[in-house]
Amino acid sequence: MRLIAKPLTSEAFAAFGEVLSAPRDPGRVYTEAALSSRRTQAAPSLSFTCKVPSLLPLRSTTMERHQFSSQSFVPMGGGRWIAVVAPHGANGGPDMARAQAFVAQPDQGVTYGADVWHHPFTVIDQPGRFAVFMWKDGTATDEEFVEVAPFEVELEGDAA
Repeated sequence: MRLIAKPLTSEAFAAFGEVLSAPRDPGRVYTEAALSSRRTQAAPSLSFTCKVPSLLPLRSTTMERHQFSSQSFVPMGGGRWIAVVAPHGANGGPDMARAQAFVAQPDQGVTYGADVWHHPFTVIDQPGRFAVFMWKDGTATDEEFVEVAPFEVELEGDAA
């Protein structure tokens, strides 16, 4: 299966969460619409990660979700990155036939809503540093990874 990554916009991503962008002018923007913890015992978790770029097309067989917590990725330097999302299928796993891929600019982050299937984030231009925020309670339900049929992601305009 091949997905074409289209530009990340708030409208296109709305079913899966919220696009995060800092204001262009002095001031503050609140982006808590998709933040969610569905477990009262879960504690906030803020981590930092650095990823090396992947070659395109991206090839994968993995999707993940955080059933009880939203998860935010906020870039702290780097280039573009890929967000792949999928709605739930009839079996509760990701419906890859309806998956979508987005290419985020270096100044765009996302908050995946709680229980949203997504691919582990992938940077494509250069190493990228990100702040990652979610809620965790230390149990196996903090995150779930599943194997899916192989898929590829290409950038819009790069498809053969």
